[in-house]
Amino acid sequence: MTTQISAVRPAPPGPTTARRRLRPGRLGVHAFLMTVSLAFLAPLVLAVYASLRPYDETSEHGYFSLPRHLSLDYYRQAFSDSGMTKYFINTMIIAVPGVLITLFLASFVAFALARLKMRGGLVLLMLFTAGNLLPQQVIVTPLYVVFNRIPLPYWMSDSMTMFDSYWAVVLVQIGFQLGFCVFVLANFMRTLPQEILEAAVVDGAGVWTQFWRITLPLCRPALAALGTLQFTWMYNDFLWALVFISDGDKLPITSALNNLRGQFFTDYNLLAAGSVIVALPTIVVFLLLQRHFIAGLTLGSSK
Repeated sequence: MTTQISAVRPAPPGPTTARRRLRPGRLGVHAFLMTVSLAFLAPLVLAVYASLRPYDETSEHGYFSLPRHLSLDYYRQAFSDSGMTKYFINTMIIAVPGVLITLFLASFVAFALARLKMRGGLVLLMLFTAGNLLPQQVIVTPLYVVFNRIPLPYWMSDSMTMFDSYWAVVLVQIGFQLGFCVFVLANFMRTLPQEILEAAVVDGAGVWTQFWRITLPLCRPALAALGTLQFTWMYNDFLWALVFISDGDKLPITSALNNLRGQFFTDYNLLAAGSVIVALPTIVVFLLLQRHFIAGLTLGSSK
């Protein structure tokens, strides 16, 4: 008669035990990430801190001294002196259509390249990606000449040309951001299960139904992440508006900060308050799309 003795396996370590067994490498990674995070947050924190203090105080005691008086006076002054309401509207006229049109066109192209199996689709995708490697500054002069020769009706442009109009800035933003969005969306659509579209085809779904009602809803995390990035880039851009818009009343919000700089003296605390106000819309957009933005960044991390 043989007896079988089963070995008793020790219970897995609980969360407390696992928490105590932190590896030195993991501690180093956390320390590095905290250091990088603080390095990126330091300029923003310093700008907010300086915007709450009078200039006389910081000039006498320095920006890293303890505060003696804190107020929101600089924020009210920055908003009124720079005329930010007008510049905010100008920026929305450029950024909102630019983001929507870019994502709309990029989703069409990405669907065709990733799901329809076009001939030469990989080469076309490489061309879209290669367009992002072109320095934007090298075509400033050709675009300036071309936009001065493209006529527009008066209701579209006061100058009767593409130059000195919002259309020029929006068109350039779409042209340069389209390749990056196509690259991201095409690679994301390739990760979607092919069986979903095959089942839709069996049920009689056409190409438009496959794109609009099946593929596009599944791309919501990627679209939200791209929308957040595109809005931030177009909102903060100053080069193209400075080159293609000559009317000061049409310039975007980034130009409003120039109105806070004096000819002989610049109050940098006032300029810091204006910079914080200008940065608020991008922070609000990120907070609204935070869940989808993080989901878009972590796509494929578990595969």
